[in-house]
Amino acid sequence: MQITQDGYTLDLETTVAQPGVIDFRFRILGPDGTAVTEFDPIHDRELHLIVARRELTGFWHVHPRREADGTWTIQLELPEAGAYRVFTDIAPRALGRTITLGADLALAGHYAPQQVPAANRSTEVDGYTVTVDGELRAEGDLLTLTVRKDGAPVTDLQPYLAAFGHLVILRAGDLAYVHVHPNGEPGDGITPSGPEISFHTAVPGPGTYRLFLDFKHDDTVRTAAFTLTTATAQHH
Repeated sequence: MQITQDGYTLDLETTVAQPGVIDFRFRILGPDGTAVTEFDPIHDRELHLIVARRELTGFWHVHPRREADGTWTIQLELPEAGAYRVFTDIAPRALGRTITLGADLALAGHYAPQQVPAANRSTEVDGYTVTVDGELRAEGDLLTLTVRKDGAPVTDLQPYLAAFGHLVILRAGDLAYVHVHPNGEPGDGITPSGPEISFHTAVPGPGTYRLFLDFKHDDTVRTAAFTLTTATAQHH
């Protein structure tokens, strides 16, 4: 993910900070070098901010507020020192499509590097068990994530940002970024509200990937994280 694409630049006012609550500020600059203030919404928001530790052991999906001059602000709570990557999903109105820009954020202090978590197809979060079926392939494949609570399928997931789930995939090493939206949408009459959420995904190539699924149930958004590996493409 580039800091500049198609003439648009992610301009971080905050690039170095102390761990804790950070007054995080940035602008999106357009081709003329001025701050962009007109965006088409993507899933109910003008901008999605994703923050991840470089080792992919921490993940935050948040929604900053845009000031009139085009400066975006949010209080980020990042408790640990280390190297972070931030991504913005945006659709500048003048561009007419969605792009993702990325930049680095460093938090000063004693930094203990961590390993990317081992591969797993099931994870627990707040009493929920989420499992993933399917493979990550460059040519694309269907991933199905199933949400259970206390062993029982969750069939009343709530819409979150106009979907029953949001999936962000990041590759260990270069943090190649894939943001996919699920098949179907709430209220279309055919998409069930769980326990399965399915996504068509295509990844940029071989590697180890971290998957972060945001889902909403009982009025709370939770994030389930997985590690999957993908091999080189199979020759038939």
